Amino acid sequence: MSRADDWSDSDSEYEYSDAEGQRGDAGALVQLGVPDGAVADAADLRDAAVSRVGGHPAFLTSPPPVADAHCKNCSQPMELLVQVWCPLEDSEHDRALYIWGCAQRACQRKEGSVRAYRGLRYNEKYAAKLARRREKQRREEEERAHAAEEEERKKAAAKVNPFSMKTSAASDPFDLGAQIFGGPAQEPEVPDETASDATSPPPSDPEDSASDSDEDGDASDSEELETSLAADTLESSEWASAPAYAPLYLSTAAEYLPPAPKPKLPAGAEVVEEGDEPGKKKDGGWVLEGYENSLEVDHAFERFAQRVAHEGAQCLRYDLGGTPLPFASDAIFDKLFPVPQGLPPPVTKAAFAVSRAPRRTYTPDALPHCVHCGGPRVFECQLMPNLINVLARPGAERTAEAERKKETDEERRAAVMRALKGEGEGEGTGMEWGTCMVFTCKGDCAGERGTWREEVVLVQWDD
Repeated sequence: MSRADDWSDSDSEYEYSDAEGQRGDAGALVQLGVPDGAVADAADLRDAAVSRVGGHPAFLTSPPPVADAHCKNCSQPMELLVQVWCPLEDSEHDRALYIWGCAQRACQRKEGSVRAYRGLRYNEKYAAKLARRREKQRREEEERAHAAEEEERKKAAAKVNPFSMKTSAASDPFDLGAQIFGGPAQEPEVPDETASDATSPPPSDPEDSASDSDEDGDASDSEELETSLAADTLESSEWASAPAYAPLYLSTAAEYLPPAPKPKLPAGAEVVEEGDEPGKKKDGGWVLEGYENSLEVDHAFERFAQRVAHEGAQCLRYDLGGTPLPFASDAIFDKLFPVPQGLPPPVTKAAFAVSRAPRRTYTPDALPHCVHCGGPRVFECQLMPNLINVLARPGAERTAEAERKKETDEERRAAVMRALKGEGEGEGTGMEWGTCMVFTCKGDCAGERGTWREEVVLVQWDD
């Protein structure tokens, strides 16, 4: 995952108009993590910039205490589920996300059996590049503001009273007598020898040249930075003896959702959504994330299954600052999508009151704030049920592309439903969650040189 990737998502009642992918509130595509074959290169195993499923972690700084990856219930070391390389475009830090999970059946459905950490490392070279870019951007903004002021001044100067004396704007209004009766001759203007010729280009700014060269070399520099992030060796630490699944590459692809067929309406009919004014388009806010209450159908699970079925191989959904995709209507769902206060007025008499079920919207206010900086947390990613199946197949060499080619749509849907119900190959691992949602510090708070922060994980278990 490169720095340029900034992911978000919006679940607009499954009415998707973007044929190339699903775009979120920030206009970015939702990224799906899919397994892409076994990691055989030892250099990749040590490189923190290589996202992976399973394996041992590759740290950005010195290895943290092994106890950080122990289950809070059985106190035993947990296996690494995924490691995601996810630096931010405007950050001076290299960044990776680590998620561990306990496979002990006795620890399932207990808090602390899935833990996530955010690792940061200060990147001096990238920080210097960012500083030059920001300085260049500041100068360009100042130049645009100055040009706008100059244009306004010229427009104001052109609006001269036609009945006034056409004198210089700098002339003294009380010096009219000198102009009529003659006064001392005006001294000729002396050209400024320091001023450059108007026809010659201004001298080049070395900082601009450096910045331009940075822009031209972004791709190569970024690749060089990522490939040079070889982690500290784990051979001499306790991490080398920690249990681990077979490592697999984790590739990313933009989520594609085919547009839903539009309903056939009579000519001249207009569809008005609840709460919208006639003729007014939706604003793209959280209100698009609506979930209706029902005693008979779990709408959250239905939406989850329908959404995931479009790409059954996904193990991870990455949507920094976006909206999580709830697995079921449980306590976690109620926390993130609370029931709105007050009910709509009934549509008939009180004795036969029938009202529309209230719609729920995503509200991150209930999430605990960062214990280090006190800032709010935002949704970053979530683990998907297929990850359990993938981890139960050590040494699997089929790539995600090969799996997609060999499986039909119906077969992929059936595999998704088996994973959602806890059936199939995933039973051997003992993990029973439906999805694990990770929420990280919105400000991405960091220390001076390196950061190791535990973040919040909310788990919806498979019932």
